[in-house]
Amino acid sequence: MLRKLSLFAFLCLLFYNQTACAQTASKQPTETVTDWTIEKKDTPKGKTEAFTIDDKQYNRKRKIWVYTPPDYDAKATEPYRLIVSFDGEDYVREIPAPVILDNLLAAGKIYPTVQIFVDNSDDRLGDLANRQKFADFVAKDLLPWAQKNYRLTNEAAKTLLTGYSAGGLAAGFVAFKYPNLFGNVFAQSGAFWRGMEGAPTPSEWLTEQYKSAAKLNQRFYLEVGGGENLKNAVGLTMLDTSRHLRDVLKAKGYDVAYTEVPNAVHNPEHWRAQFADGIIYLIGKK
Repeated sequence: MLRKLSLFAFLCLLFYNQTACAQTASKQPTETVTDWTIEKKDTPKGKTEAFTIDDKQYNRKRKIWVYTPPDYDAKATEPYRLIVSFDGEDYVREIPAPVILDNLLAAGKIYPTVQIFVDNSDDRLGDLANRQKFADFVAKDLLPWAQKNYRLTNEAAKTLLTGYSAGGLAAGFVAFKYPNLFGNVFAQSGAFWRGMEGAPTPSEWLTEQYKSAAKLNQRFYLEVGGGENLKNAVGLTMLDTSRHLRDVLKAKGYDVAYTEVPNAVHNPEHWRAQFADGIIYLIGKK
């Protein structure tokens, strides 16, 4: 899709030089698509609906999508687990999370789960680059709206935040700011090099916060492509900063699963293939 290509180009131009981006794009591997990403004729289908909600932090309307599993019951005895993903439209269409969740549910790999896909503003990094205002939106506007309108858990251990690149950073940041609400972080190629409130320095702000703060009751699934070794604006690579966060979290005693995908680069094909593994690990059936 054009959206996918333009976003990849934008990320490259933002962090790297044009020559490096051209080289990276030409070397993107042909990956085997897992069965989880393929829509199957006989698999029961959930429903994905679009809504516009009030974002009181940014004083604007914000588009979201909500996936409910097959046979969703608003009066179910057991509340549904919750996934919140950033770069919402990409997770609906490019990953594609609704198809993957349908397949995981049919295979008995996960519990009945609702997923909310959050659209970005025109200023993507104004949302996702360690922004307190965005964390407040997720915790104070989005989550209360969701819990009012759907039969959702209020347990942090059954709630998961996810995203790719700056969205992966945002997943960790929002969870760090509101650990009583969000107990699981699934970061795909997280842009952990960034400073607070979008600043380039001091770099790796979030990693340093986890290092210095008392251990929280959270679990992590971090994945990054083995080919994500181009240096960004502060001279760090996605591999560098993902490994550093992994090491910090493990040293603090966190439950951390970490995957480096051989030859994978910074693109949706890579994230699509890894999405099911992170969901199963963090909120799947044991």
